[in-house]
Amino acid sequence: EEEFKWLLQEEVHAVLRQLQDILKEASHRFALPSSGSGAAVRQENFVLSTSGTDQVKGVLTLQGDALCQADVNLKMPRNNQLLHFAFREDKQWKLQQIQDARNHVNQAIYLLMNRDVNYQFKTGSEVLKLMDAVMLQLSRARNRLTTPATLTLPEIASSGLTKMFTPALPPDILVNFYINLNKLCLTVYQLHVLQPSTTKNFKPAGGSILHNPGAMFEFGSQRYEVSHVHKVECVVPWLNDALVFFTVSLQLCQQLKDKISIFSSYWNYRPY
Repeated sequence: EEEFKWLLQEEVHAVLRQLQDILKEASHRFALPSSGSGAAVRQENFVLSTSGTDQVKGVLTLQGDALCQADVNLKMPRNNQLLHFAFREDKQWKLQQIQDARNHVNQAIYLLMNRDVNYQFKTGSEVLKLMDAVMLQLSRARNRLTTPATLTLPEIASSGLTKMFTPALPPDILVNFYINLNKLCLTVYQLHVLQPSTTKNFKPAGGSILHNPGAMFEFGSQRYEVSHVHKVECVVPWLNDALVFFTVSLQLCQQLKDKISIFSSYWNYRPY
């Protein structure tokens, strides 16, 4: 009983402090402040590449959770024509995955800070409930980075991203940016129009993270088929840091839950 009291009064708070420290580090990675308080979020440049092909090359500028510049070169397979696109100067593309992940981390920190050092935990179930709530936020934060949204091709075609470039993207090109684990990814889809006389059986593709050549869709009054898909990516080191912090924090939460559960089961089954 004394040991369990010590666990509730001392060790739980030690773990909560440790979790707060780790998650504040994770939160700082997302905020990316420059040196000096109140400074603007710094910009970072990343070179997009993929092994074995040079069809698409580019440089992306990331500022916190926004792509503020994108400079992309695309070599067309049909005629080796080189196309160049860049974001218009007045445009930024919000990466919702980063914003959501950071919000979940901050929510987890808020839950932990609500139980300050003077707070007395009365029962093991109270600690388990808190750990479950923190772990839920951390799992959601991690899932936002590890699981990109599934989109249909018409959703990609109608997204604001297509209107961000100068010169404007031609109608037979679609692009999509997303986060996958610690990588920032760009997918470029080249399309060809399906003529009404085509003998192909038209079957529109559903939602997917990455569509394959042969996927069909209807947009406006036109039917299209994906002819080529190019995916290029770059590693964002601080996203890797954040994922490591999430894993370590989830392990700490689980270890504390296991200790509480062992004491609780002993408590329930001890002889009288």
